[in-house]
Amino acid sequence: MAGGVSAAEPVETGRLARIGQWWSRAWGSDGHERHTALLIGKSALAATIAWVISYNLLNAQSPAFAPFSAVLIMQVTVYQSLVQSLRYVGAVAAGVAVQAALGFLAGPEVVTFALVTLAALVIGRWPALGAQRGQVATAAFFAFSTYTSATGNLEKLAQLGQIVLLVIIGSAVALAVNLAVFPPMRFRSAEYSIRTLAHALGDLLSDIHPALAAGEIEEERTEQWRTRAAQTGELITQARAGMHTAQESLYYNPRRLLRRHRERTSFENYGAVLDALERTLYQAASLTRSLDQWRDSETTYPYRPFLESYATFLEAIADIAQLLSTLDEDHLASQAADLCQLAERAQHCRSQMAAQAEGDGLPLADPTRPYGVLTVEATRLMEEFQHTSDVLRRYTTP
Repeated sequence: MAGGVSAAEPVETGRLARIGQWWSRAWGSDGHERHTALLIGKSALAATIAWVISYNLLNAQSPAFAPFSAVLIMQVTVYQSLVQSLRYVGAVAAGVAVQAALGFLAGPEVVTFALVTLAALVIGRWPALGAQRGQVATAAFFAFSTYTSATGNLEKLAQLGQIVLLVIIGSAVALAVNLAVFPPMRFRSAEYSIRTLAHALGDLLSDIHPALAAGEIEEERTEQWRTRAAQTGELITQARAGMHTAQESLYYNPRRLLRRHRERTSFENYGAVLDALERTLYQAASLTRSLDQWRDSETTYPYRPFLESYATFLEAIADIAQLLSTLDEDHLASQAADLCQLAERAQHCRSQMAAQAEGDGLPLADPTRPYGVLTVEATRLMEEFQHTSDVLRRYTTP
């Protein structure tokens, strides 16, 4: 037994260390960990305030509706909190209204419950309610339970009305807390979106160019490149969501009025960079497909010098991607200048690669050979990165 305890201790120590590191990141940097901690704290605060109002001040029969609503409505951005609160209140009001109408007409019978359920589920299909559509039926069920337990029509009406009131209180408290306590400003989400795609692209190209320089284009290696490139679709989706969150965090946010945020309210340039990176990843995927087909067709032409020059170009492109993976608005001016220099170097490498292909007499116009396709892909990659460089240069130029 002693041996078993001793063996378990490192696991426990490792878990505690990871927890400590998580809190250290939450305290030290404006990242995912801090956003998560703030959201949890604000949700707890909003729920507590809503409970005090509903239980201590109103003495409500079902006070839990208010804190439940507060937690449900606390969203990542103020805009989403507002949108979801309107949808949630609308869904609950619809569910309670259905119960009130059918309950007073038919009474608390099983047939009435079936009709209430049917009507609530039909209303819950309304697209305008969005993610809160399921709350129509939930509210109707709670309203039916409240209706059957109350005595007298006035009490029933009062209890049903109280459900809607508690939901409004919880939603209002959540909105107020989200507005008053560190309303989220997700400027960094835009940077993280770009960094994620650039890092994936840089890693992929950094694996490809050394192999090309060495002439190692065996099947296992090229299939791995192709698989990795094909898996970037999910990263693109996540990056798009991060950019959307960053833009959305400005809506109805009072922090945007502060001096330090007044000049940071446009994501058009970051959006252009993200668009370019997305297109670049698609070009990289096409490039890996061409390389994956190389082994079956290339046996007659002296292609090693071309591969070496192509590897040099990809290395230059990888350097640009690695720089973009460290994008930081606080240092954007110097990074934009470095990016322009790297883009000039990549343009030079691309020109040398094209000249090498022509000098070696490679069949660039033959669609059955990979040389022309790879040359075209290199040109497109360069165009996208040149566009990215130009966008950031304009953004940082006074």
